[in-house]
Amino acid sequence: MIYSTVKPLILASNSPRRKDFLNDLGLEFTQYAEEIDETPYINENPAAYVERMAREKALIVSRNYPESYVLAADTAVCLQDTILGKPLDAEDAVRMLLALAGRDHVVRSGICLTCRDEKKEITCSVATVVSFAPFNEAVARGYVAQGESLDKAGAYGIQGSGAFLVQKIEGSYTNVVGLPLAEVVTILLQEGVIFT
Repeated sequence: MIYSTVKPLILASNSPRRKDFLNDLGLEFTQYAEEIDETPYINENPAAYVERMAREKALIVSRNYPESYVLAADTAVCLQDTILGKPLDAEDAVRMLLALAGRDHVVRSGICLTCRDEKKEITCSVATVVSFAPFNEAVARGYVAQGESLDKAGAYGIQGSGAFLVQKIEGSYTNVVGLPLAEVVTILLQEGVIFT
């Protein structure tokens, strides 16, 4: 066990990847998430969007669990100022992947930790630059056919077979997976939610 949880902690996410990250640290937490409207505002920049999504996810859960620290995150793949969410279907996934092929994009995660009873709220975002290798439509279709891309923002999973698409990254790897761990641990330590 690397860290111990000393205050009640809820992960406001259904993501198995985020759950695994916290489990790997030895943290005790419960997992509970509510659905929210994830539509970006008109002209909303990607950093503001992921921070707003993380905050809304945390606040809706904290209403029911005011004594707990609620951790929420939201990750978006951004091609310039365009936010690429999860693909609607296989064709949408192929379209996204071809737009990213041979180019750089930014993966942004907003994170929010809040505790209603203690009047605490910390929200921030982390950005990682991801460079894709060039590839053609046949490669994109072959990858999408594996089924990995349909539940991933930007239509790829760097932690899975989608890693072959990535030429290099600048910044946090765990951020690209969906939770910038170094930043999350720092906030949890600062707020006394966990200790070593």
